[in-house]
Amino acid sequence: METLCPPFVFSDNSGIAIAYFRVTLFLALLAPRHLIFSALDGAIFNPRTGSYADAEEALSELNLRKIPLILISTHTRAEIDPWRRKIGHGHPFITENGGGIFFPDGYMNVKIPGSFRNGRYLCIAQGQPYAEVCTALDDIAEESGVGVAGFHHMCLREIADNTGLRTRDAELARSREFDEPFYFTSADGPAIARFVEAAQQKGYTARQGGQFWNFSSGCDPARAVRNLTELFREATRTKLRAVGIGASTEDIPWLQAMDQAILLPGGPVTSDAAKSSQSKTVIPGTAPGPAGWNEAILNIIS
Repeated sequence: METLCPPFVFSDNSGIAIAYFRVTLFLALLAPRHLIFSALDGAIFNPRTGSYADAEEALSELNLRKIPLILISTHTRAEIDPWRRKIGHGHPFITENGGGIFFPDGYMNVKIPGSFRNGRYLCIAQGQPYAEVCTALDDIAEESGVGVAGFHHMCLREIADNTGLRTRDAELARSREFDEPFYFTSADGPAIARFVEAAQQKGYTARQGGQFWNFSSGCDPARAVRNLTELFREATRTKLRAVGIGASTEDIPWLQAMDQAILLPGGPVTSDAAKSSQSKTVIPGTAPGPAGWNEAILNIIS
């Protein structure tokens, strides 16, 4: 089925483009009334065992009802691909904290401003290219008088040692496209504050996570989910209800962009934890991990 959509606005790093697009609507996009956004680790997958057995019922139901499941993660595309293969995932996904939005080849025949072919995927790059990010990290660190060690400074063994990952997994984590994990090797509190301010002045973000800080420009998971939601709604001419399921308080920024959002218990807690209790859209899940995710999905679509 082919239809001429009305003008749809899609934002990217270069600004806003408005145009008419001829869109092929696949049957898979005609039926659903929900658009599900989900974290991976700690939600669909058990963070300790890597199993998704407890989520299989809901995964099967989503597939049966042809409801799009959008994966969103801080991980790289190379890290996410094996997880996608395990669960037979065939929908778009968001990488590196909103740095990239990837569409499987042939998913939708839509001309999207700013998109480009990246292997088997069509990619919308919200984040600045990795090489530029690494250069900026080194320059700003030098200007601020702080020492930093990013993944691009480390060999594979050093990344594995610092992250606790197996060598193969460390190699996947090193295959970055938008966002650079790093830590300070020599800096006190005032120096770190000076570095963060200098980064902001130059259009970069230095965000403290768990073990590592993350340095990027343009990576924004909330903007990514809003853009994808708008794209799906325009492509299907349907007011899809955007539903998000997160597994950590780090997911709260993009969860707050949802029509309905659930934060599963038991995940890592950051300084943003207080926001979850203040949000009108984020509600706590009843159980952690895949079992809680499975229950939440079945309740949402029932």
